[in-house]
Amino acid sequence: MPKEFIVAIELGSSKMTGIAGKKNMDGSISVLAIVREDSTSCIRKGVVYNIDKTVICITNIIKKLETTLKTKIEKVYVGVGGQSIRSVKNVIVKELPAGTIVTQEIINELMDANRSMTYPDLEILDAAIQEYKVDSQYQLDPVGIQCSRIEGNFLNILQRKSFYRNLNKCFDNAGIAIAEMYLAPLALADSVLTEAERRSGCVLVDLGADTTTVSVYYKNILRHLAVIPLGGNNVTKDIATVQMEEHEAERMKLKYGSAFTDNNDIDDTLRLPIDQERYVESRKLIDIVEGRMDEIIENVWFQVPNEYVDKLLSGVILTGGGSNMKNIERAFRNHTHLQKVRIAKFVLQTINSNNPEITAKDGTMNTVLGLLEKGDINCAGEEITNDLFNTDRPLNSRNGNRTTDRLGVVQTEADKQRALEEARRRQEEKDKAEADRKAAQEKAEKDKEKKKENSIANKTLKNLKTFFKKMVEEEE
Repeated sequence: MPKEFIVAIELGSSKMTGIAGKKNMDGSISVLAIVREDSTSCIRKGVVYNIDKTVICITNIIKKLETTLKTKIEKVYVGVGGQSIRSVKNVIVKELPAGTIVTQEIINELMDANRSMTYPDLEILDAAIQEYKVDSQYQLDPVGIQCSRIEGNFLNILQRKSFYRNLNKCFDNAGIAIAEMYLAPLALADSVLTEAERRSGCVLVDLGADTTTVSVYYKNILRHLAVIPLGGNNVTKDIATVQMEEHEAERMKLKYGSAFTDNNDIDDTLRLPIDQERYVESRKLIDIVEGRMDEIIENVWFQVPNEYVDKLLSGVILTGGGSNMKNIERAFRNHTHLQKVRIAKFVLQTINSNNPEITAKDGTMNTVLGLLEKGDINCAGEEITNDLFNTDRPLNSRNGNRTTDRLGVVQTEADKQRALEEARRRQEEKDKAEADRKAAQEKAEKDKEKKKENSIANKTLKNLKTFFKKMVEEEE
């Protein structure tokens, strides 16, 4: 029986993570394999900047997963985020004749008009519908309502076009297809936020290595998305300025770092050991760490739109590796004045695994597990055998011979829209050709029938019938 599993890859700034899992009948997910590769030399702030090294990372991940699973991987789900992502509000207005009842076609026209928006060097990755303004009233579902003016409010999530070119090239060169590409922040939100939190209003903060992603939700709708180019690595680099290597600074951060320290708890005489010979003053380390964390938190709070500041009843939800820093919750409370601060150490779904990276539940695996949950297409190829004489098995580009038939290309929403329009155009041409063929066939049959009626033999037969009919009538 062929194997079935889903494979997802998260392109992180510090590590690229590949995971394979199987969805069970009870809704849980069993993790079959997980692999991590250092991506500091090829991905910066969530964006590919070295294609060749990224290809090597992807290839290594796929090979290691295939070795563990003993099965070829045909395609993968990919999560993207990073500094090049941003959200922009857009309003589309349509004037209608008085008394017009809003139909789904009118809504589709608004959505199409929004998708047709162009931004310099940017592509629409996704569009979140905020609400519709029907005359003077806001509605989430305006279909069936009578009005003379409708306004569609959208939140367009944009990504740099160059990102797509680089991403496509990386996976093409690695010889692996992309089943689907998902926005990592959205997949993460679906996995760690409860419905109550999304409905009552919250800020989801993903504290990563190079970036911090801020997502604002209210009434179950994404209201704002931003990526701040600051993360845990900035804290590490700041500590490294006290005459130490970055790996030593990272160790000091993890061991002694605190986002907030009460003045009464600071010992001015305390010195913390860097190694057997060197020390750093405790107060100096506290000032360095708190200074950078204050900057990150202030930037996070600055991203929250003013109209939602007093509507965040569910407060702040922290996740990511940076959420493990000591007293991080108190630091956020001090700056945001929101009392509700929760750390999402793990996803809401039931995950079955004995892997210590997952069972640690430290927030670092939440995004990739969210991507795994999104997948619904079998990514497994054929089983890998040790039969060296089997030449019937097709090889892919990773072993240097024949390539797979389906190399994935990441499509933007604009690409998908163009593809849909092209498919619709082709279908219309096909329908028109079929209609023309039927019309021509009907015309040919009519012409044939008419020609038959006007033929000499047919006319002669009619004349004979008429002649004999008259003869019979005269005899009677």
